[in-house]
Amino acid sequence: MDTPPSPPVIFSPRRRLAARSRMAAMRGRGEAVSTVAREIAEDAIDRLGFLNRKFDRVLVIGDVTDAFAEHLTAQGSEVAVADPCAQFGSVLDEEKPLPGGPYDLIASLGLLDTVNDLPGALALMRRALASDGLMIASFLAAGSLPVLRKAMLTADGERPSPRIHPQVDVRAAGQLMTRLGYASPVVDGWGFDVGFESLDQLVSDLRAQALGNVLADPGPPLGKAALKVARNAFADEAGEDGLVRERFEIVTLSGWSPAPRF
Repeated sequence: MDTPPSPPVIFSPRRRLAARSRMAAMRGRGEAVSTVAREIAEDAIDRLGFLNRKFDRVLVIGDVTDAFAEHLTAQGSEVAVADPCAQFGSVLDEEKPLPGGPYDLIASLGLLDTVNDLPGALALMRRALASDGLMIASFLAAGSLPVLRKAMLTADGERPSPRIHPQVDVRAAGQLMTRLGYASPVVDGWGFDVGFESLDQLVSDLRAQALGNVLADPGPPLGKAALKVARNAFADEAGEDGLVRERFEIVTLSGWSPAPRF
């Protein structure tokens, strides 16, 4: 039997872990920024509110706010918390079989946009579910950070470098869920805007949320002249209040492990 080809290495696991470790250190110093994580966790909690269902055993991956786990614990669920970074829970690699299952609910919040094998990670989550268990995954999607993308392209000129992550769009995510065998798959795209005073503020906030560049080939750093061009290009997008509205697009996938038929 032929061995299936390995997925392309787009993201660096080492850089990804370093970004989350830096986020943990910044949170420890009181420099936490949780804008994206908070929106994702609150949306996931709202989604559960529409289900008349108690989940006995739950695995929560990546929620640095702890809001989702605390919500389920308050409802009597037994919750395990995991993350690629040890500071946020039991260490877990989403591209390897998930330990401790089967689970009635697995939620991955804010992480799967930077795994190299997204289909594999989603398939592993399905295998770790109990019969008729639920999977929810939310992460940054295509269309995010359009102002930053434009500023970086302007700064790079005729030789653009890889600086912004490739991202999954809603249609591709829907096709993927169906192919992986999830029952009753649902794929939603949603988003929100955040105002920033400067490019430096945006970059600082992204780093504080482990949302910076973790590409395996991150490209060369911007020189002083190019950085000035990027700052000016970003500032040119400001509204009348002086703030630049940056967009964060989120895709949320949910699906059930098929229940046995008798």
